[in-house]
Amino acid sequence: MKAIIDEDKCIGCGTCEGLYPDHFKIENGIAVVVNNEHSDCDAKEIAQSCPVGAILVEE
Repeated sequence: MKAIIDEDKCIGCGTCEGLYPDHFKIENGIAVVVNNEHSDCDAKEIAQSCPVGAILVEE
């Protein structure tokens, strides 16, 4: 599974970067995926961590 950022929803709050700094960083006010290697369980947990639902999980 991999994470995808819905740029229209992302508010750049930094929650994903704060919780998963090896996977995300904030660039120009939007989250960017820098590492998409994680287990299925982690991908779902990561997606649920976003307060505005901007992280989507693709199988």
